[in-house]
Amino acid sequence: MEKALPVATPPPQGQRGWPKTAKLPLGRPRYRVEDGCKQPDAIFPTKNTELDRIYEYLSSDGFRNETIERLSGAVKVKTESFDDLGPVGEDARWEVFYDFHAYLKDTFPLIHAKLAVDKINTHGLLYTWKGSDGSLKPTLLMAHQDTVPVPAETVGSWTHPPFSGAYDGRYIWGRGSSDCKNQLIATMEAVELLLQAGFEPKRTLLLSFGFDEECGGQQGASSLSSAIQKRYGDDSVAVIVDEGATFERAWGVLFAKPGTAEKGYTDVKITVRMPGGHSSIPPQHTSIGVLSELIVRLEDGQYRTHLEDENPYYTQLQCGAAHSPDFPSKLKKLLSKRLSSPSRSTCKAKPDYLALEAAKQGPEIRYLMQTSQAVDVVGGGVKINALPERASATVNHRINIGDTRDLVYNRLAGIATGIAHRHNLTLHAFDGGEGPASITLEASRIEVPPSPVTPADGRPYAVLAGTVRALYGGDGVVVAPGIMTGNTDTRYYWALTRHIFRFGPGYDADEGTGLENIHTVNEKISVASHVNTVKWLMLFLRNMDEAEL
Repeated sequence: MEKALPVATPPPQGQRGWPKTAKLPLGRPRYRVEDGCKQPDAIFPTKNTELDRIYEYLSSDGFRNETIERLSGAVKVKTESFDDLGPVGEDARWEVFYDFHAYLKDTFPLIHAKLAVDKINTHGLLYTWKGSDGSLKPTLLMAHQDTVPVPAETVGSWTHPPFSGAYDGRYIWGRGSSDCKNQLIATMEAVELLLQAGFEPKRTLLLSFGFDEECGGQQGASSLSSAIQKRYGDDSVAVIVDEGATFERAWGVLFAKPGTAEKGYTDVKITVRMPGGHSSIPPQHTSIGVLSELIVRLEDGQYRTHLEDENPYYTQLQCGAAHSPDFPSKLKKLLSKRLSSPSRSTCKAKPDYLALEAAKQGPEIRYLMQTSQAVDVVGGGVKINALPERASATVNHRINIGDTRDLVYNRLAGIATGIAHRHNLTLHAFDGGEGPASITLEASRIEVPPSPVTPADGRPYAVLAGTVRALYGGDGVVVAPGIMTGNTDTRYYWALTRHIFRFGPGYDADEGTGLENIHTVNEKISVASHVNTVKWLMLFLRNMDEAEL
């Protein structure tokens, strides 16, 4: 039964105003931020002599040496993916994955002997470990086999060759070592060890490994998710864990931040076409000049910074206020005001002061609450004495929760309209047209809206968070939901479950996440972080098998 709010009595006749002690029953009772973000208890699986013995083995020098060899070997197998790859079966560059599959088969013999293995669209790997209770929804673990390329001109800048898998006593070096062959190999190691210990799951386990995540996932993850959906149907999976957010020390506390959402994605190509001719008699503005003007106008303005209630960073702020001794007082005050207001949704006509204050922490925080724009590719002109007839730029956008692609398109069209009018050009805004004297706006073939948000009050989240606290100590880490600014293969899996976590569970007490230089030279991972990933996966799989969801 709800407690009735106190009702103030009107003033006696002849007295002006309300009594000073009266409290009007407006709004909601004031919310104490210190009471938010309750942490789940650490969850340990039921004692089992053989399983516990195997788990203890993960802390041994013997396992450390074995896992170094396995991950190093995986890095040595080149599995680069490129943006211009053709269809599977037509482009020979896909064939590197045959070598990687052979490596996995040799390295993990029990998995390949006891689990069903389906090759989806030739190179996608779908492993099925059938559980004894068909009424339980499966657990699904993901990773991707491919890596970003290593440009030839950067090879000399690597401390160790990019496909050497070199081990220096702390780190394993090489392309894919931290994105994300580490998570793939750790997953395989955890399952191989569970098989070795005689574990028999009640809940079916699926392993889904795509092969083109770094170039969009349209041939790999898309095909894999369709195969799983065809087999089990919509909303048929208990939980999904893929690569993603990791750990961060903030405000004096260590946070584990499983990604419970990710921003949307769209690219827009801007093309300016103008008459050519000899550069000795140029117009006042060439196509490159007009394009430059448009880019400057675009970058002079930014998208609105705002924090919607469903944005996981809003919950993360509450966790910071509740558990962090160094949480900024002004941020706490604004958060308390927001939580206590009758209507907590942000008003687009007013600045979102909470978001603006939080954004002062830096761009890596600001873009958790703001649609980003980045002019990443520019081209135009073919010869120094010839006027450029065509100039183009491609702008990448990561769409904030609460924003839409139409917001992006309308803003670009508005800017381009004025510039087209100024230079007497025709504007083709997302209509598929293009003319000889024109500005054309064209959307990319890959468009992804902001993802659904995984509930942080659900049982799957509690199992994940409880496993983190079991491994790293309940008092040593705060688990808070996070949001990914980048995209993962999970974009194709939304129909399978509401409970999707983008999470790298490895942490090195001396080196932090232990993930270094992803997508650039000297990519590496600390072995301690990798070992902890294996430990977490073993605990999580056992906890999920015992969980009542």
